[in-house]
Amino acid sequence: MSYKKAIIISAPSGAGKTTIVHYLLGQIEALSFSISACSRAPRPQEEDGVNYYFLSIDEFKRRINNNEFLEWEEVYKDMFYGTLKEEVERLWSLGKTIIFDVDVQGGISLKRYFQNNGLSIFISPPSMESLSERLQSRATESQDSIKKRLDKAGKEMTYQSQFDTVLINDHLETCQEEALALVNQFIKR
Repeated sequence: MSYKKAIIISAPSGAGKTTIVHYLLGQIEALSFSISACSRAPRPQEEDGVNYYFLSIDEFKRRINNNEFLEWEEVYKDMFYGTLKEEVERLWSLGKTIIFDVDVQGGISLKRYFQNNGLSIFISPPSMESLSERLQSRATESQDSIKKRLDKAGKEMTYQSQFDTVLINDHLETCQEEALALVNQFIKR
């Protein structure tokens, strides 16, 4: 197993990337989750330092100015997400392969940074209709927020070709097994 590898899982919101990342973490001991930073408020059941590092907008901007991020994006107005350099170094110092659960633009940026040391996987919903149903069934966001996510997802789907591989999540267990095989192969090379 090579040192300093990264697995980058990206998808439009609601396509299943977080579920697949949790599955992979439960299957492969060498993986460790990279906790992203964000400027949004926590959702119910989310904890600071576990799901995300929740930062104020001012703190996030201060860290941008101090060059503390490997990558960052302003996903929506004043809603920042990013990967702290110190988080990557912390996990590598433990000898882990890092797995990222990031939006599509973040995934492209991370792949550009890690190059051949990173495996980027795009999780695609089977259709925009199924993605809409998944977002609705979450019952965690307003209709306006869901509409914004669907509009963004349509644009994000056009970036699939910039990833090493695309997995269509039309059957969760199959998609998980496909991801597991890809990640195991990448880690072992």
